[in-house]
Amino acid sequence: MVTFASFKELRHSRIFWYGFAVGFTINLGFLAFLISKWFQLNSTLPDNITNVVNYDRPNTLTIKAQDNTILAQFGDIAYDRKTITEIPEKLQQAFIAIEDSRYYKHNGVDIQGIARASVANLQSGKVKEGGSTITQQLARIAYLDQDRSWERKLKEVIIAQKIDHQISKEEILQTYLNVVYLGSGAYGVADAAHRYFSKSLDELTLGEIATLAGITPAPSIYSPLENPESATTRRNLVLTRMAEQGYITPEEAQIAIETPLEIKSSPLKRQIKKAPYFVDYVQKEMGKYVSRDKLAEGGIIVNTTLNPQWQETGEEIVENVIKRYGKWQKFQQGALVAIDPRNGEILTMVGGIDFANNQYNRVTQAQRQPGSTFKTFIYATAIAGGMSPYKNYLDAPYVVDGYEPKNYGDSYRGDVSISQALTSSLNTVAVKSLIDVGWNPVIKVAEKMGIESKLQPTYSLALGASEVNLLELTSAYGTLANQGQHLQVHGIKSIVNADGEILYQAKINPQTALDKDSANIMTWMLQQVVQSGTGIPAQIGRPVAGKTGTSDKARDLWFIGYIPQLATGIWVGNDDNKETWGSSAITAQMWRNFMLKATEKMPVETFGKPPGKLALDKATIKLEPLKPRQSYHKVTIQQYTQNNDPPREYRRRRRRRRNYDV
Repeated sequence: MVTFASFKELRHSRIFWYGFAVGFTINLGFLAFLISKWFQLNSTLPDNITNVVNYDRPNTLTIKAQDNTILAQFGDIAYDRKTITEIPEKLQQAFIAIEDSRYYKHNGVDIQGIARASVANLQSGKVKEGGSTITQQLARIAYLDQDRSWERKLKEVIIAQKIDHQISKEEILQTYLNVVYLGSGAYGVADAAHRYFSKSLDELTLGEIATLAGITPAPSIYSPLENPESATTRRNLVLTRMAEQGYITPEEAQIAIETPLEIKSSPLKRQIKKAPYFVDYVQKEMGKYVSRDKLAEGGIIVNTTLNPQWQETGEEIVENVIKRYGKWQKFQQGALVAIDPRNGEILTMVGGIDFANNQYNRVTQAQRQPGSTFKTFIYATAIAGGMSPYKNYLDAPYVVDGYEPKNYGDSYRGDVSISQALTSSLNTVAVKSLIDVGWNPVIKVAEKMGIESKLQPTYSLALGASEVNLLELTSAYGTLANQGQHLQVHGIKSIVNADGEILYQAKINPQTALDKDSANIMTWMLQQVVQSGTGIPAQIGRPVAGKTGTSDKARDLWFIGYIPQLATGIWVGNDDNKETWGSSAITAQMWRNFMLKATEKMPVETFGKPPGKLALDKATIKLEPLKPRQSYHKVTIQQYTQNNDPPREYRRRRRRRRNYDV
């Protein structure tokens, strides 16, 4: 045993002073090393860490609708973030009591807490308490990995002090409670409350609050779904700590402890995707605007154009029609898309009725024959080329270079104007008009209006033989609604990162596809289709322009229509291209049902006024008439009677509706 006297003697010993010098030098060197390492690590860490309040984990993505509601989320992310005022005080206190009792007293690192935890762990012979504060835990989540090295721990301390210095305690706690992992796939307290108890935060009981707070140190162990017994034990510890620290009374703690833990689980909200076909479309489009590396940074928010209320309406209408009429009319799928023609924004996209089993998007991926909806491009080109909507053609059985277009029901009307031919969807007149206009002008106009698919220069082009998809067809009709100005359709408004930096912003860049007068004349003609022609079922009590379409053997049933503020297209058919027993009247009715809902709060607007004489003073497109090798009518004009009805021998028996295009 060393006495004071012996120590005095030892003090005069060279060995003592040598040992003292060596020990002092070692400790001083270690201290200098720590200080040097501190500054070295500090130089590699960000100075400004205020962006931690916006933190999301890497590879996380949120897709939002027009009204900012969440359509889908991907990655380890909280669906429902709350402000500190929306988080119940007792819930805040529960986390503080069990995780960081001196939270409001330290500067991000709790020296007393570390010392207390060290003593407790030494006494128990195992790791019983952690020394990391809530601020340190947030630093680790946002900036560091789970490496257990002392260097990582030193970084954690440095960052925690920076966070505490730059951000208020309330913001730190709010961020932590929104991003902390609480087991069973739940991130943040709001998601965990829904996951385990199917409740909002303000509905939680004291016992449920304590259960959530107890999960943090080992989510896989303390998840009430995985280990209810361990979760209950941990809950009781939280309640005891809350009582010890004065957040609740001992009586309140005891009552909660004696209450059985009851779980009522719900699926994670982020796993429930709304408008799945649209979300899938947006995901594919994102890569055009933002690199993979940027997307991988996490916290990416994609702001889209979708109107969620209209989307629900569209999905309901398509699903109901398929279920109600599909079986006996022999169609199994349908699609709907609605576009704002003034800016190209996709407001509704229903790509089918069963995304879970079939992700094929019939709005963007299905290439189908548009039938008579393509006649609009024939006549739009003719009008722009100087043709009057009153120009007459003989509607009679007709053959051109071996190709014989037939009207619905083999019915022919004699002399009719192209406007009347469009209203009644007469096929022979459409082919004759194409011959006078030419393939090339029609294809160019269609492409400018929004058709991107390859169009084949054949006589059957007039009747929609070249395949297109519903999105581009509806977009092209929207060009007419916008008086000849075409805007590229898009579903993404902007893409921003976690810090609010705009990575992509959609730009509205109108292009003139058709002169204004020609577009307005064409709209006037399409209004007649709805007022007195094949589109009558689409009437909604305000100005409407549109066109029905039916491909060969009714394989495709269409209606594409518009008002000045909205263009909507609908398709019904089968993925395997089997014929149906339906007609385009059903798609016109679907269009009506959707538009009635969509326009409930929309003011009535009139279309642009066409020129008084319904013809251009000067053509804006040069026509390129075709020169068939052979063309003829199966009857002569003289054989028609005075009322333009064909003679009895040419009134063929009415055939099944599905064999002809309307």
